[in-house]
Amino acid sequence: MLISQADNRRYLSGFTGSAGYLLITRKASLLLVDFRYTEQAQLQAPGWEVVRIRGEPHQFLPPLLAGEGIGTLGIEASYLSLATFTLLQEALKNGPHLVPTEGLAEGLRQVKEPEELALIEKAARLADKALDYILPRLKPGVGEVELAWELEKSMRERGSEPLPFEPIVASGPQSAMPHARPTTRALAEKEPVLIDIGARVQGYCSDLSRTFPVGEADDNFKRIYHIVLEAQERALSGIRPGMKGEEADRLAREVIEKAGYGESFGHGLGHGVGLAPHEAPHIGPNSPDVLKKGMAFTVEPGIYIPGWGGVRIEDLVVLEKDGPRLLSRAKQPGP
Repeated sequence: MLISQADNRRYLSGFTGSAGYLLITRKASLLLVDFRYTEQAQLQAPGWEVVRIRGEPHQFLPPLLAGEGIGTLGIEASYLSLATFTLLQEALKNGPHLVPTEGLAEGLRQVKEPEELALIEKAARLADKALDYILPRLKPGVGEVELAWELEKSMRERGSEPLPFEPIVASGPQSAMPHARPTTRALAEKEPVLIDIGARVQGYCSDLSRTFPVGEADDNFKRIYHIVLEAQERALSGIRPGMKGEEADRLAREVIEKAGYGESFGHGLGHGVGLAPHEAPHIGPNSPDVLKKGMAFTVEPGIYIPGWGGVRIEDLVVLEKDGPRLLSRAKQPGP
């Protein structure tokens, strides 16, 4: 098996460099890196044989595989480019045969070890603290980009590694776009402001969303917010190990549909979080992923209304035998 995806490479070997491959055979576990990373690889992956490589896979793999009696070589089909695959296939036309695979290493990553969960929870604490820090600054006239920078700075100063994604701060009609980018737009009285942030600790991510009114909430904000909150609470109280992703999603979606906003909830209920901010399992319509004890994932229903704005409440949880345990502890708007 040839592992090329960065998070899978790190998960299996401990190597955090930005380039390299894992070659796993019956006889050996090889970490293939160029000159820049040989010393780092030896320090971070003591259980692996570090092999210095030059060039591209179609150049360095054939000599490594020659005479090893390997009949098939698995590749990560979702991450190896078509150009690389074509060159490698030609270089290995006399064997081994290339076998595209999907989700093998990702499947190992879904259920978290206690040490992984501890790091995810630390990352969640950093996001919680950043949100606490920014709340007094949610005032009319303050720009979205200014708030986004303050959030990022807060997490980095408290110990976060580079953030897993750019903070979202979206106010007023901007918040109707689930993945809006911060702009120079200034917050205005009574408008919703949607914040979506995450931190990273030793490679492991967190993900958190909250929506607040600027100033005093009007009746429309309160109504939409409480529908989303009810949907999230129903999901948090009903999700159990053994449930499929589509079944978990349905718990929240039924609440939003019953309130008449089914078409305004256009994304899934959640996603796994770990070395990547978005990874398996997928929790959404038609998802066959089975939820298991030890999985860390988000629960994030939302309603988005063009011209007005949106409300999303996203918490990070770990699934235990009796249901989800909250890792996020960030404040919610008042009644």
